[in-house]
Amino acid sequence: MNGPDNLIEEIFEQSDELTEKQKKIILAAIQSFAEKGYASTSTSEIAKSAGVAEGTIFRHYKTKKDLLYSIIEPMLKKFIAPFVIKDMEKVLNEKHASFEDFLRAMIENRIRFLSKNMLLFKILIQEIPFQPELKALFKEHIGTKVITRFTQVVEHYQEKGELIDAPPLTIIRLTASAIFGYLIVRNLLLPELDWDDQAEIDQTVQMIMHGIAVPKQA
Repeated sequence: MNGPDNLIEEIFEQSDELTEKQKKIILAAIQSFAEKGYASTSTSEIAKSAGVAEGTIFRHYKTKKDLLYSIIEPMLKKFIAPFVIKDMEKVLNEKHASFEDFLRAMIENRIRFLSKNMLLFKILIQEIPFQPELKALFKEHIGTKVITRFTQVVEHYQEKGELIDAPPLTIIRLTASAIFGYLIVRNLLLPELDWDDQAEIDQTVQMIMHGIAVPKQA
């Protein structure tokens, strides 16, 4: 697990209070939650995989749900939101000449990011629909912040005359659906296919822009 985008390593490096046993428990829990789902994973299975007694888990985490949240909350709060917002700061600082350039850079960045954090992403996608507390955390740490910044990005390019005069939230919804639809199919549903990422990125960007860009004058 190498690279600056690896969230598990980052969480461990910035959590000095974690013991070696806790790290083993977290790694085993991530693997089990990703493969079997939270509901189908028992603490005894996690303990066996981590090479610790089941009681050790409960000394550190009161419940299995506490263990799940100890994995997901730092990911949302400290790492995913800052990375996404950092991309948008580049736009507001004129780092991308056009909205199309911004979309391309964002998709390429997310592909690299997900390739290093697929297990955590899989847990997040699997559990958010069934865990109201996780849904609230996602909204708090990512949803509200990202939508606010993305709205500024859309308005920025609308003012430049690149995007159609539509509610920013509508443009955000269409854009996010296309991007995350591709990422989920690419990385979770059909990862075994021989994907031509560059071609897929080009097609995704062009389809988004076809729907939201101001038509060029003939």
